[in-house]
Amino acid sequence: MTTVQTIRIGEDEGDQRIDRWLKKKFPQLTQGAVEKMCRTGQLRVDGGRVKANSRIEVGQEVRVPPLPDSAPPPPTAKARVKQSDAEMIQSCVLWRDEHIIALNKPPGLPSQGGSGQGDRHVDGLTEALMFGYKDRPKLVHRLDKDTSGVLLLARTDRIARSLSEAFRHRLTRKIYWAAVAGVPHPRMGSIKYGLVKAPGRGRMGEGEKMVAVHPSQVAETEGAKRAHTDYAVLDALGSRVSWVAMIPVTGRTHQLRAHMSEMGHPIVGDGKYGGSGQENLGDGWGAQLGGEISRKLHLHARVIRFEHPITKKLITITAPLPEHMERTWKTLGWHENDVPEDPFEEA
Repeated sequence: MTTVQTIRIGEDEGDQRIDRWLKKKFPQLTQGAVEKMCRTGQLRVDGGRVKANSRIEVGQEVRVPPLPDSAPPPPTAKARVKQSDAEMIQSCVLWRDEHIIALNKPPGLPSQGGSGQGDRHVDGLTEALMFGYKDRPKLVHRLDKDTSGVLLLARTDRIARSLSEAFRHRLTRKIYWAAVAGVPHPRMGSIKYGLVKAPGRGRMGEGEKMVAVHPSQVAETEGAKRAHTDYAVLDALGSRVSWVAMIPVTGRTHQLRAHMSEMGHPIVGDGKYGGSGQENLGDGWGAQLGGEISRKLHLHARVIRFEHPITKKLITITAPLPEHMERTWKTLGWHENDVPEDPFEEA
């Protein structure tokens, strides 16, 4: 067991997540161990508490608690991806080259492991996405467990850093589709409510819930972060339900779900933010439509557009709707080809 260490971030080590930096320094650490150190406050940067995904900068000082001396035993054979899971995740590939893989993540499959998520998640299935390359691809961003759609993975650390930087500096365009209760008014606009994690311990990841904070109160609300969503109504069925496109200008936890709920138009099937027992009878509120409409979350990462880090070409990836949303669109008489790919370009 080592002693407490204080390590200064070097010139070539900045601008990366602390969990990745720590695991490179100390290969014996697991992701779970890093997250536990963050939760308990043992891992600190410049004296302050951090999360596993907090980013570090050159010159910061990291307090590292005592660590085990040796790496854990190698994983047993059970760590290998099952054939059925390998075929499933490979069937999700929308596009790939020697640098990047784009998946259409199915609903119900977590992006990463974590409390309550089990062992089956995209990050745990990347061995099946190597396609002859020596390294497993790395997640560049995440989608909520029940959100479907485009998810990018990078084949190398260099590409992962480039894409992560593009996300952070808002150089990547992401357009989501959703079915929401009622019809938002105006039919195109922006939501700028801040978000703060609800009090109470709860579970990590999917277990947490975000609370909207009026923009004027964000600065004085502890833990609140500014958030910005642009939205556009693409079609509607009377006043009961509408097809909405959304761009998360910022990328906060559950941002789109919490913002639409705050407007009184929760996403269909969202038991967390729409009230699973509240049926929507029109004009908004209540995330259940009843009848033939599935109770699954109707939120889908439809399009992602980014500049390729190597070729510098503009890449646009479009993900087909998942089965439950495709059935809903058919029931409501909505057609994918009837709307612009990017309705915000005309704004």
